Amino acid sequence: MSAQHILVIDEGTTSTRAMLFGVDGKLQGSQQEELLQYYPAPGLVEHDAVEIWDKTLRCCQKMIEQVGGADKIAAIGIANQRETVVAWDKRTGEPLCKAIVWQDRRTAKTCDRMKAESLEPMVQAKTGLLLDPYFSGSKIGWMLENWPEVRAAGDNLAFGTIESYLIYRLTGGQHVTDASNASRTMLLALDGNDWDDELLSLFDIPKQALPQIVDCAGELGTTAADLFGSSIAIAGSAGDQQAATIGQGCLAVGQTKATFGTGAFVLTNSGDTPPQSDNRLLSTILYQYQGQRIYALEGAIFVAGSLIQWLRDDIGLLKFAGESEELARSVADNGGVYLVPALSGLGAPHWRADATATISGLSFASKKAHIARAALESTAYQCQDLKTAFSADGVDWHRLRIDGGMVVNDWMVQDLADILDITVERPEFFETTALGAAMLAAVGCGIYPSLEAASVMISGLDVHQPDIDPETRRLRLAGWKQAIDSVLAR
Repeated sequence: MSAQHILVIDEGTTSTRAMLFGVDGKLQGSQQEELLQYYPAPGLVEHDAVEIWDKTLRCCQKMIEQVGGADKIAAIGIANQRETVVAWDKRTGEPLCKAIVWQDRRTAKTCDRMKAESLEPMVQAKTGLLLDPYFSGSKIGWMLENWPEVRAAGDNLAFGTIESYLIYRLTGGQHVTDASNASRTMLLALDGNDWDDELLSLFDIPKQALPQIVDCAGELGTTAADLFGSSIAIAGSAGDQQAATIGQGCLAVGQTKATFGTGAFVLTNSGDTPPQSDNRLLSTILYQYQGQRIYALEGAIFVAGSLIQWLRDDIGLLKFAGESEELARSVADNGGVYLVPALSGLGAPHWRADATATISGLSFASKKAHIARAALESTAYQCQDLKTAFSADGVDWHRLRIDGGMVVNDWMVQDLADILDITVERPEFFETTALGAAMLAAVGCGIYPSLEAASVMISGLDVHQPDIDPETRRLRLAGWKQAIDSVLAR
């Protein structure tokens, strides 16, 4: 094969990027554009899908120009923010409305009503998910019920998560979704090959508006020739957290990764059997290749890096994100201050859509450094709550591989090792989500025969060991329990 580059689209919540990888896994270029966040009311979060498409296309074109043309690209891989839903017109590919983002809580009452009707056990048994506004199904149902332009599209209506929408636009009309993203909709049974009729009926969603479910690696589509000068194969696709799990090399049962981006997401490889959780964790498809599925157990924290962004952009506590590390190091401890970052409810293992954030323990002795430190500490505390839930489900973390934008913060990484009391491994190359998408595309276009073979694309690890007095750890966790219990009691 003469083309020796993989182009990755890494479409996240706050930005979209095009990244160029060599077949050795080395990053050779990156183009990024920020995305606007729309908050029309408390708990509501939207994106402009036109903006996502335009900026993604522009980033891709710049990378292809840099490498010398589309013929230098062996394949495209896609990783995307999961659960975010787009509705568009099949004839034009143009969105019919704003996209509803994964963080959006507008369907909380719908989910609560379904729980009151005792529907959650059926949903969890089929999908591995809980009845929560986080997932796509209730969002799609809400669009159909509340936005006339969506209903009016009739037979021309198409729904999809972000990768599905991008593939539709890139190919000029291929309506597909990969199995990892499909498993986040609450419309696919974990052992099913197509959308589940009972689940579609639950949310009153027409099957013909949904995409075909396909593998995460293989011949997923081909770009329209006029976009990049000539066609390029789309050969890899996965939700961002599944892609990061692959990019961290968690390809054996029991291997665990945590990504700290807008939110924080922990996935443990569960092999070819869907895991069952009694502790409000999620079962999800890690990837599907040649029709065979590998599953994962997952815990989702809704607010991680977005807390630091909020403190910087909306509260003005920080001048830049990295200042949080400087402030955390400037004080000996948190001064009794705890921040529960339930800015869009609480995720696993609590699943409280109605929870709101609190800062407790403030006094005249409290400085902004204590608040910044409490914000960073909340990441480790929430992970410890997840670790406890995973352990109760029989999945112990012996070590944790981490990635995402927050892990540039050395103080936070060490605090994670201290509170979890396990070895934490950080890759030399942080962008494991994009790397996982590159690995899938490299397998999908035949450069490597398997993901295990493609793992030669992964770089080395930086290791952090616990280094904290056990009594200090105990007292800190006791303070966190008191803080979060007060939130849950409201």
